[in-house]
Amino acid sequence: MDTPRFDLKGKRVFVAGHRGMVGLALVRRLAREDCELLTADRAQLDLRDQADVRAWFAEQRPAAVFLAAAKVGGILANDSYPADFLLENLQIATNVIEAAHHYRTAKLLFLGSSCIYPRDAAQPIREGALLTGALEPTNAWYAVAKIAGIKLCAAYRRQHGCDFISAMPTNLYGPGDNFDLSASHVLPALIRKAHEAKLSGAASMTIWGSGTPRREFLHVDDLADACVFLMERYSGDEHVNVGSGWDIPIAELAALVCDVVGFGGEIRTDPSRPDGTPRKLMAGDKLAALGWQPRIALREGITAVYRAYRQASELEQAA
Repeated sequence: MDTPRFDLKGKRVFVAGHRGMVGLALVRRLAREDCELLTADRAQLDLRDQADVRAWFAEQRPAAVFLAAAKVGGILANDSYPADFLLENLQIATNVIEAAHHYRTAKLLFLGSSCIYPRDAAQPIREGALLTGALEPTNAWYAVAKIAGIKLCAAYRRQHGCDFISAMPTNLYGPGDNFDLSASHVLPALIRKAHEAKLSGAASMTIWGSGTPRREFLHVDDLADACVFLMERYSGDEHVNVGSGWDIPIAELAALVCDVVGFGGEIRTDPSRPDGTPRKLMAGDKLAALGWQPRIALREGITAVYRAYRQASELEQAA
């Protein structure tokens, strides 16, 4: 039997984490829907504070919630602040999901992360691989919190009949990304390194690790579209993978970024730095069977992101 469509029209829709890259993309996407969009910055609502979250839900009564808020970062940040990544992400997930149940939110979508899968999971990674093996140590703290959020949604479905679902995005990039080299993910870090190497006239740029790990990338606007699609059309216990369907070695990704940026120097690897998971490609059969496909090609997306990054850099220098 087909799942009844959950229509967003006329509903109060809360995007938790609306200032982050995913939250911004959701706000852009939801602008095309005839719904009442609810957002709150940290000064208005601290998602780590249970009393604050309960009070906000009691007043606003959202009918739908996209839970995109999270403390995020790359390998260095995860390794440097394990307690912060575990505690803050647990607080955000438990507070929002519990409040959504308590104040009768009709539907909630929780965003996980592909890093929650076992380090050595068979490729492509299917949804059922969750908790079948050991996690990648470099991001285990974040992963454990995200697993808890996914399981909490499933638990509220089972015990209370809540229509809470989870989506599992792959590596994301796009407008609003973090280009701070101490906290960024691989793609924005490569864009910044290539841009700075080009400006300085450097003969080479260095990337972390061996360059051999393979990663899948999805433009954040594609993710936002998939989230709205799932909110409207999916209801089930199991999370749903959201990806592009193909992966690329980091060395090839670096070469693609350098080509887009216009840096023609040598790309060097630094094997003393960690590689992370050897490969991480998610199976997208489940979402494809529901009728959704991504539309933004990797080169097209990187070109748009670099254009925006360059313009922002020029404005910053002129200020």
